[in-house]
Amino acid sequence: MTEQLRLMAVHAHPDDESSKGAATMAKYVSEGVDVLVVTCTGGERGSILNPKLQGDTYIEANIHEVRAREMAEARDILGVRQEWLGFVDSGLPEGDPLPPLPEGCFALEDVDVAAGRLVRQIREFRPHVVTTYDENGGYPHPDHIMTHKITMVAFDAAGDPERYPEAGEAWQPLKLYYNQGFNRPRTEALHNALLERGLDSPYGEWLKRWDEFSRKERTLTTFVPCAEFFATRDKALLAHRTQIDPDGGWFAVPLELQQEIWPTEEYELAKSLVETTVPESDLFAGIRGRV
Repeated sequence: MTEQLRLMAVHAHPDDESSKGAATMAKYVSEGVDVLVVTCTGGERGSILNPKLQGDTYIEANIHEVRAREMAEARDILGVRQEWLGFVDSGLPEGDPLPPLPEGCFALEDVDVAAGRLVRQIREFRPHVVTTYDENGGYPHPDHIMTHKITMVAFDAAGDPERYPEAGEAWQPLKLYYNQGFNRPRTEALHNALLERGLDSPYGEWLKRWDEFSRKERTLTTFVPCAEFFATRDKALLAHRTQIDPDGGWFAVPLELQQEIWPTEEYELAKSLVETTVPESDLFAGIRGRV
């Protein structure tokens, strides 16, 4: 018998798992891969972004509980398992100068100490592949950047029995990827396809301002075909009702056009302990023959 393949996706907040790599996870679940989402915070300081729910006093008073229920629904839609690391949302600082981060929040935790919780999850679940964010966090939210930091530490430490001995038997994942679904080639392709069909594009301003963000272009190494799971991705995203406006930009591009023009989700291979050749079409490239 062969060992079941296992994928761990490490995210900052509930809803991140549905907006970054969700179709990939649903695809792998359909193929029998065991998929675990690790959510670092409860999203306690997240704003209510759906205008239809703004001003709801119950949601405002119970945002942690509401977001946990949304996460449970999204988890079931995707067919994944999910664990909380138990850190407190840092919020997104706004203003000039930026205000200090709130005491006790995730982004102010000691990186090595916080990584210990993730090491325990890795050793218990024993993933072959881990996905997370790049050093910019995908975008510079302090919790996304912290998620990157602890994942990098935990990926290396989990296989070292001398580190975090209290966190269980050592286990070394074989590959680490950064989610890169919000990339310029995809954005330009969808933007141009919309205009060619006489449709409005939500990406015009994004592209005009892209260079202002001063972000280096990422190296896309892995393109996972998962178009048939885009609808599952959207359904999971809509489960996060407080965070997603069903009439907003997330759903401005017709599903059929996305499936035709850009039928993959993209990743950047950050670390690999197995031989592989890029570009890849599978996060488990180089692993399947070993497991």
